[in-house]
Amino acid sequence: MALFCCSRLANGSMLGNLAKFRSSLGTVSYAQAASVPKITFKKFEPPQVEHIDIRNERLKRPLSPHLTIYKFQLTSVLSITHRTAGIILSGYATALGIGALVLPNDVSHYISMIESMNLSPVTIFLAKVAIAAPFGYHFANGIRHLYWDTAKGLTIKEVYYTGYAMLAATAAITLFIAAL
Repeated sequence: MALFCCSRLANGSMLGNLAKFRSSLGTVSYAQAASVPKITFKKFEPPQVEHIDIRNERLKRPLSPHLTIYKFQLTSVLSITHRTAGIILSGYATALGIGALVLPNDVSHYISMIESMNLSPVTIFLAKVAIAAPFGYHFANGIRHLYWDTAKGLTIKEVYYTGYAMLAATAAITLFIAAL
């Protein structure tokens, strides 16, 4: 096979075209070579460091819009607050754990200190609501996410419906825990 291919190349026009190309290279005149521009070398200068905002301003590029142009949606707000509630609960657990290790007295001592402040029942109830709300929200939204894990309730209409239902459940759970 290789012998056949080599014999075709030798007889074909490919080698003939190469011979013509080689002969045309040898006939370059001086006038053609003189039309080539001369190369000048410049000293290398590192590029100037320019902040992207300044470069965009210099090039008159518009500033891209940010979150301020978007309308808040229930889904995005609930997602952000779910994460925030989780962070708050982590802070509660960390503070209670470190407090149990570091503080000299037990919990009953600190409860009696709060009772000795003679706070109004409304103030105590609002403090309980502030403490219970992240738990109630995170718990109710966690159940909603578990429902989604079954691949149900994922249409936009159902997502909004479960979002409002979760907010109602959050209020109920928070009020129940604060009433204890």
